[in-house]
Amino acid sequence: MSVTIGTPLQASAFKVLLLGSGELGKEVVISLQRLGVEVHAADRYDHAPAMQVAHYAYTLNMADAEELKQLIQQVKPDLIVPEIEAIATQVLVEIEQQNIATVIPSAKAVNLTMNREGIRRLAAEELGLPTSAYRFADSLESFRAACDDIGYPNFVKPVMSSSGKGQSRVKNFDEVDAAWEYAQTGGRVNQGKVIVESQIDFDFEITLLTVRAKNAETGEIETQYCDPIGHRQDSGDYVESWQPQAMTAAALEEAKRIAHKVTTALGGCGIFGVELFVKGDKVWFSEVSPRPHDTGLVTLASQFQSEFELHARAILGLPVNTSRHSVAASAVIYAGVDDTNLSFSGLNLALANPDTDLRLFGKPEGFKRRRMGVATARAETTDQARQLALETASQVSVQQN
Repeated sequence: MSVTIGTPLQASAFKVLLLGSGELGKEVVISLQRLGVEVHAADRYDHAPAMQVAHYAYTLNMADAEELKQLIQQVKPDLIVPEIEAIATQVLVEIEQQNIATVIPSAKAVNLTMNREGIRRLAAEELGLPTSAYRFADSLESFRAACDDIGYPNFVKPVMSSSGKGQSRVKNFDEVDAAWEYAQTGGRVNQGKVIVESQIDFDFEITLLTVRAKNAETGEIETQYCDPIGHRQDSGDYVESWQPQAMTAAALEEAKRIAHKVTTALGGCGIFGVELFVKGDKVWFSEVSPRPHDTGLVTLASQFQSEFELHARAILGLPVNTSRHSVAASAVIYAGVDDTNLSFSGLNLALANPDTDLRLFGKPEGFKRRRMGVATARAETTDQARQLALETASQVSVQQN
């Protein structure tokens, strides 16, 4: 099965349209460009990270069906690669049905996973995967009833949000109304609906990066897995991650079974970030993203092919290698301020250790809890790597100009 890639900026160019141009998209663009792909990057604001390294950049409201259609007609891409959830996914379904372009990993996957209701019903009700108990609510009254039904403490998330926006842990009935209000501020597109989930008693949570890629000889899609990634979250947003996360052989086997089942149902090629809760040998499905995952930034330091290279190769129909060469960890660098035109210092100290590295994302505006960069570190053990990554991140100072 031969794969042909043309030359960027010429008639033979193989074009990829990236919808969403954050830091994860930036790394995907770099990986695609190394393979000779012409990349078009879009986002809702100017100078987003991936726009800075793409051949072409576009600013638009990707949740507006007409704007999105016009962009696709203008670019005429071979592949459309969504990097965020806030997209008019019905347009992508139509594009795929009309064979105008291939949606990565599939229009069905993008449509289902942008909405927590779609993916949870698929996982729990259609595929029979173990999940936490859950209810959906679209009004304050039904939300109060759902919280009482699920019990306390519980977790509340808008059905359409990312990076912990609008999420909260509700400890008792007195906190219910405030959680509803907060959820309404965090939803990305159709605000109003939330999911209430029971609290699972788990030991740790992992991301199992799962890659669906074509066999070079047969052309058949095969599933491969990266080593499990452990991570720590704060208010639903990743703060640090490490690879590998130690777990029992039985739990790892069950994690792979769940990941295989859900990614096969979603279809297509590319990398999927499958989030799972683990306790002993027991595993519960939490969420899945049909794209590189923020916790997977650690693979920049740990794997022969990072999650971004794996995604680029898989979507182009090329062979992948999910093996790991190092024990590593990542730690987030926050802006700490609400401002534009920020500067970063202390980089010389942060990179003094040869086993450390940095990615500064180049975001044009900072907020107190906005990720502006990430530190990675390699060490003999995950505990040592985590410590070193956190120390490295802390050396970087963010200043207002």
